Amino acid sequence: MRIDLEYRPRDPFVPYHARRERFSAIVAHRRAGKTVSAVMDLVDAALRFDALPDGRFAYVAPYYAQAKDVAWGYLKRYASKVPRVSVNEAELRVDFPTGNRVRLYGADNYDRMRGVYFDGVVLDEYGDMDPRAWSEVIRPALADRNGWASFIGTPKGKNGFYDLVERARSSDEWYLSILRASETGLIPPKELAALRAEMSDDEFAREFECSFDAAVEGAYYARLLLEAEQGGRIGRVPHDPALEVHAAFDLGIADSTAIWLAQFVGREVRLIDYIENDGVALDWYARALRERPYLYAPLILPHDAQARELGTGKSRIEMLESMGFRTSIAPRLSVEDGIEAVRRMIPQTWIDADKCAAGLRAIREYREKVDPKRKVSFGPLHDWTSHGADALRYLMTAYEAPRERKSARAVMNHQGSWLS
Repeated sequence: MRIDLEYRPRDPFVPYHARRERFSAIVAHRRAGKTVSAVMDLVDAALRFDALPDGRFAYVAPYYAQAKDVAWGYLKRYASKVPRVSVNEAELRVDFPTGNRVRLYGADNYDRMRGVYFDGVVLDEYGDMDPRAWSEVIRPALADRNGWASFIGTPKGKNGFYDLVERARSSDEWYLSILRASETGLIPPKELAALRAEMSDDEFAREFECSFDAAVEGAYYARLLLEAEQGGRIGRVPHDPALEVHAAFDLGIADSTAIWLAQFVGREVRLIDYIENDGVALDWYARALRERPYLYAPLILPHDAQARELGTGKSRIEMLESMGFRTSIAPRLSVEDGIEAVRRMIPQTWIDADKCAAGLRAIREYREKVDPKRKVSFGPLHDWTSHGADALRYLMTAYEAPRERKSARAVMNHQGSWLS
């Protein structure tokens, strides 16, 4: 049967629809039409798929509400051209008469996708997602049926999307397309000139010229980390066995716990390792620390570590101390003062790019929540980046540079009092 879905791809996306690679990455300027093209690629795949029964295809946005706002209208509009199609509004799902299905998801609740399989998936604005959504859930869901994946987005600094694009550049298994507004012809020159006049250089370079080097609006540490990278301070940072390792925690209960591991050498901070996980008990992190060949200074914990849990009647400080660790509490500072402390310290910080890769992604993307219309900031955006950023904040505020130390060195105990 021949079905006209009334979709005509824009010229820059014709090669994407004709690709044969299993994985693809599209870096596209704003208003290029990447979401429509990706949704239509899913619809086409669902209509043609007959290699296995009950084909399953998915569109994933950073947030479920965003998936509904951005893609659901397109999916319904084009899928409705297919006879006997079934639309499920409650589940944002379209079922085709062949038994194949396209469904929308949000990466903010990626655990919802555990246990399902996919024959094809689109990840829209992948740079805004927790990378574990792909590595822990979506990628395994493609394995047994040899499913394909497309990553689409506009740059927001050197985040996970950047890493993925760099991988695609050097792999024959990837299709890569970079669509800059100055080259696609999709936006009239007069309109581009008007946009350039109204936007900052970084904004225009990022949003319309697909620059990963442009600073991200509201990102607290992106510019400083770019300078660190250009200065050679992000790379291999070896562990010095003669020095203690300082482990700073951001403790989660229902979400992630993050730990930065650092050594202090003079005025230098060396970030040598990073640990993050979710859904596991505190003893998992204790084992992860013991498995590493480090001599630990007192663990640096946030103030809420003193709270007692209802189930055990113990605080997490008491639990860690019962496991043989010494503990301390980070100084009580406002979030804003803590962010400024991190900013002051990054120029004298060295970061191991491999062992700290997950933490580095988090602090690169850690940003403030801004109302773009009123240009009002509401403080840090709480998302998957917050855990690594908060742990780093506790580490840096607990650090005392040698020139600032008192003659009698002070160490804060877990009760919050200073011991000289």
